[in-house]
Amino acid sequence: MKKSKSKMRSRRDFLKNSSMAAAGFFIVPRNVLGKGFIAPSDQLNIAGIGAGGKGEDDLQQFAKSPKANIVAFADVDERQTVETRKRFPKAKVYKDFRELLDKEKNNIDACSISTPDNVHAVATIAAMQLGKHVYTQKPLTHDIWEARKLTEAAKKYKVVTQMGNQGGSGDGVRKMKEMYNAGMIGDVHTVHCWTNRPVWPQGLPTPSGQFSVPSELDWNLWIGPAKMIDYNPAYLPFNWRGWWAFGTGALGDMACHIMDPVYRILPILYPSSVECSLATIWKEMWNDSLNQDSCPPSSIIHLDYPRTDGKGNIKVSWYDGGLLPQRPDELLPEEAFGNWDGGVLFEGTKGKILADCYGANPRLLPTKLMKESTMPKETIKRVPEGHYIQWVNACIAGHGKGETSSPFEFAGPFTESILISNLAIRSYMLQNTKGKGWEDKWLGRKKLLWDAKNLKVTNFDDANQWVKRDYRDGYSINV
Repeated sequence: MKKSKSKMRSRRDFLKNSSMAAAGFFIVPRNVLGKGFIAPSDQLNIAGIGAGGKGEDDLQQFAKSPKANIVAFADVDERQTVETRKRFPKAKVYKDFRELLDKEKNNIDACSISTPDNVHAVATIAAMQLGKHVYTQKPLTHDIWEARKLTEAAKKYKVVTQMGNQGGSGDGVRKMKEMYNAGMIGDVHTVHCWTNRPVWPQGLPTPSGQFSVPSELDWNLWIGPAKMIDYNPAYLPFNWRGWWAFGTGALGDMACHIMDPVYRILPILYPSSVECSLATIWKEMWNDSLNQDSCPPSSIIHLDYPRTDGKGNIKVSWYDGGLLPQRPDELLPEEAFGNWDGGVLFEGTKGKILADCYGANPRLLPTKLMKESTMPKETIKRVPEGHYIQWVNACIAGHGKGETSSPFEFAGPFTESILISNLAIRSYMLQNTKGKGWEDKWLGRKKLLWDAKNLKVTNFDDANQWVKRDYRDGYSINV
């Protein structure tokens, strides 16, 4: 149907006379654009900091929303961004995220940060200080102090935040919480968490040898805030996770997924103590050469969490590198104990709940109770759009209006409580290396006492060197 000339003329007159049009700024309502079009005010312009590997996948996940527009990305290694450049040919490409933020600050609304762990905090803070919404991969930070600072920054800069632990938006953890809230297993006193990681090399000697830096790689930028070392292909593109300078080991990689139900469901905040034991190589123990640069091949960690309601403590144990807790008696021999990635087991005064990685598939033990028991009604809002699109929608809605599952107010303290375990691991490694004789080495296991308010280990000062590291020139965190 044709519009009347009077209606067309009145609309032209409106646009001509509108002060907004004269200023070159006009928010076009959706009904004017028509069906299938997204108004500019409903678009989120996203920049990727880290665009290869997981960063590539993250950008693709955001782009599934018609409201997301990938306008720029930065990555230090051109070899890792071949597919990203093909998929987003209009996006501007940088190597240094600091240059991207400086040149694109007026063109972007939000940033996705998916770099090695040691760059997470500095890149995230830099984006937040420009008023950009942020989605930062897990673990949120490399160090405990950084996690505290990002929590403070979220309150100060009032942007939409999300940590990349997708299970936090899953149905499983919500169903698990509803089961717990309904009293189906009573009060939880013990939790076991485990993972198959690492699936990359750990517990190795520090790489050596002389290698030429590939022309596509900016090694100086790849090092980021860490101390400069010679290029070695052993560190990248993926194996950086096993080296303390860049990664946080198996625990940093997977605990934000597997321990999410623990932290999200139970009345806990920070542990009061942590202790661990590690798998080591006989030769290393005998020769007093336990490598301080590499994360261990496997570990068991025990955390003691005071309940926030004052009703005692909850014991949480972590197992990685193929180590597992004992199978519960209620689980039949042929039934799966978690899944390939790992799992979590809640032990309560009335029963037990077992779930897979990401809090998926929660089930009472014995599993026949899932058919025999009446499941509680859904009381917790689900996230059918998923973790990524939830963040996109929340950014468009604006701070205080949109909702995310893992905002930094949650993810910051959660990350702190996880990374405390790495203090125990590194302390164990340090103590066992310092030992003069065989007996001293085996006496090296120590329980660390944690003062959360002051971010300090109170009974072994050597451990505090890993709470906050020094940064190379050009990188800093100032909230």
